Amino acid sequence: METRELRYFVAVAEELHFGRAAQRLGIAQPPLSRAISQLERRLGVALLERTSRTVGLTDAGHVLLREARAALDAVEAAGRRTRRAAAGRSRLVLATKAGASGELLAKLLDAYAAEPGAVAVDVQLCGIGEQEKWLRDGRADVALLHLPYDSPAGLDTEELTTERQVVILPAGHPLTVRPHLLMADVADLPDLPLPRWPQRDGRYPPGPGPEIREHSQLLELIALGRTCAVVAESAGVHLRRDLVAVPLLDAPTITTLIAWPPHSHSRAVAGLVRAATRL
Repeated sequence: METRELRYFVAVAEELHFGRAAQRLGIAQPPLSRAISQLERRLGVALLERTSRTVGLTDAGHVLLREARAALDAVEAAGRRTRRAAAGRSRLVLATKAGASGELLAKLLDAYAAEPGAVAVDVQLCGIGEQEKWLRDGRADVALLHLPYDSPAGLDTEELTTERQVVILPAGHPLTVRPHLLMADVADLPDLPLPRWPQRDGRYPPGPGPEIREHSQLLELIALGRTCAVVAESAGVHLRRDLVAVPLLDAPTITTLIAWPPHSHSRAVAGLVRAATRL
């Protein structure tokens, strides 16, 4: 399979519409349709279910979408890491979700800085799920991931911490006087619908909650009484005075991992991982 074919297929699989996919790729629709048909013939399977009005993925199509994304990320990562190596810059890029693991991150950076041979660390603060994408496509050398929300599949990892979750509410909301809450208490609040984050294809899932792009926007909308948020306990430690964190008894725990590419031979990455596991 060629990377061009994989890019074409991913576009169609994400758009589920040949016209929109062709527009996104900047090509005409007929050659796109031919390329997908040729890919199906080569693999000997149907990837798409087509009708006159709809396009859907077969079971095989779902598998190829997952694998194609990983393959394209790997190709991108190879180019980025090669260019960075040629530049001769001795630095690490660490990707982490904005607003999460702040105390752990600060301790980690201090511990690594004390390591012999430590290099400079550039911290990239990401939106929901973006740190995994940064690691897989080569923009980051190492990342902090959070289970069950991020996927560590295909990466090397070490578990660092496990913590419970809290709900962040606007100060003055009636639920803030409770010592703890259940997920059912916050799942269907008519006045504070849960926020919606963009999925991998950039689209937002349906729902009444506001569309959120970054952590600071989320906190502002909570303070305005437009939404609430379920987050790791550490994210609710140093809040603004107009926000309150209430423990959730039945929310799944959050496990923080440090992750890196399995083929990495970087001594700097190894040193950072050692410092993290000692914490």
